[in-house]
Amino acid sequence: RFGKREVSTQPFGPVSEGKFKIISWNVNGIRSILKDENLFSKYLREESADVVCVQETKIQEKDVKDVEKQTGLKDLYPHIFWNSSVGKKGYAGTAIFSKTKPISVKNGIGKPEHDIEGRVITAEYEKFYLVCSYIPNAGQKLERLSYRTKEWDAVFFDYLRDLNSKKFVIWTGDLNVCHQDIDVADPKTAKRCAGFTKEERDSFSTLLASNFTDTFRKLYPDKKNCFTWFSYKRNARALNRGWRLDYYVVSDKLFESVEDSFIRGDVDGSDHCPIGLLLKN
Repeated sequence: RFGKREVSTQPFGPVSEGKFKIISWNVNGIRSILKDENLFSKYLREESADVVCVQETKIQEKDVKDVEKQTGLKDLYPHIFWNSSVGKKGYAGTAIFSKTKPISVKNGIGKPEHDIEGRVITAEYEKFYLVCSYIPNAGQKLERLSYRTKEWDAVFFDYLRDLNSKKFVIWTGDLNVCHQDIDVADPKTAKRCAGFTKEERDSFSTLLASNFTDTFRKLYPDKKNCFTWFSYKRNARALNRGWRLDYYVVSDKLFESVEDSFIRGDVDGSDHCPIGLLLKN
């Protein structure tokens, strides 16, 4: 009923000169994914992206060196940056792995009340800011919906707009929202579920209306059955009953440099799939 899982035809491996590949992946616990025959390291080597953004690392700062050693990350990415949760251990967290050294790197958005969970890390490159984020979930009973839309989104979107006034922006990660009906397998039953409430979708729309573009949906406006997250319950992944929660959102004027925005639906290891962005020129 829900069609075949989206599997990108973009080749694995390094891109040709003049192009730039970014991968983003919510790994749902980096230690967990490492237990699976080091699948994480194998995938990174095969993909060979220029930059990798990771969400839900779920590790503390004291564990970073051990993970880097276990994965051999430094051999692949000399420039590694972590933002771990300090408010709650084994929770949230983001990271950026880069082959080239960024001009600058910033953890958080400069608002202490929103930065304790390690949800945002920003790397500045010559032509753009790359913002890796793990956006707060509204909660199973929507107990954090007000915080998500009225507090977090309001402050975070202002942060993105401010960056956009200085340089192009690439915002990626687990954004915890399905913007359109086409972005969820069964929209009728999802209406009051976290990630698909009217409040969250409308909030996301306001950000897009301020000179930002959802790259995947701009390139593939009518493409169905393209999901990045699957529940571990009810054989959801095999049945392709998923949600598109992971995105690349870019400055409108940067979109002309986007060659592709894609989903690695055939890569396992997490409840999320890796997503990729290919830039040209």
